[in-house]
Amino acid sequence: FTVFAGSVQLAVIPLMTVGAPMWVIWATAACINLRFVIFSAQWRPYFMRYPLRERLFLCYMSGDLTYVIFMRRFPEPRDDEGQVEYFVGASGANWLAWQIPAVLGIVLADVIPTQWGLGFAGVLALLGLTYSLMSDRATVVAAVVAGAAAVAAFALPLRLHIVVAIAAAVCVGLLMDGRRLRKT
Repeated sequence: FTVFAGSVQLAVIPLMTVGAPMWVIWATAACINLRFVIFSAQWRPYFMRYPLRERLFLCYMSGDLTYVIFMRRFPEPRDDEGQVEYFVGASGANWLAWQIPAVLGIVLADVIPTQWGLGFAGVLALLGLTYSLMSDRATVVAAVVAGAAAVAAFALPLRLHIVVAIAAAVCVGLLMDGRRLRKT
């Protein structure tokens, strides 16, 4: 219950299974969680007026799905109190939807046959979430570049192709965003 990070779990559990060095596991988790820096920067104008304790709670409850749902509902910050309530409701539902199956997975791990191949379900869920984020040209291009970079770098050891994909997507996203800002 202390770590609420499904994407990281999907990435580091295979690394732990093959006995990867701890520094690689930590570095992988850190790289994947860098997206929360972007989320936080975007949420700053929405939540900065709240005390630190409340912001830390919102930070813990945040997740990819909450980000997508909240930013689609509130593309611009407003002063009304409905935004934080919406965020807490969405993130609370997301938290429960994560924790309940996690507990069931822990309890039922020895009962569920590995032949069911349920590990791929997490990847499919992330693909669906990624697709829902593709709302503009820059995001689509960054996603395509990330995919191409991941495939091109797949032979790298220790799943470093993920780091290459993230770096490529961030670079392309920044370039396209800079180009967009110069045009306006």
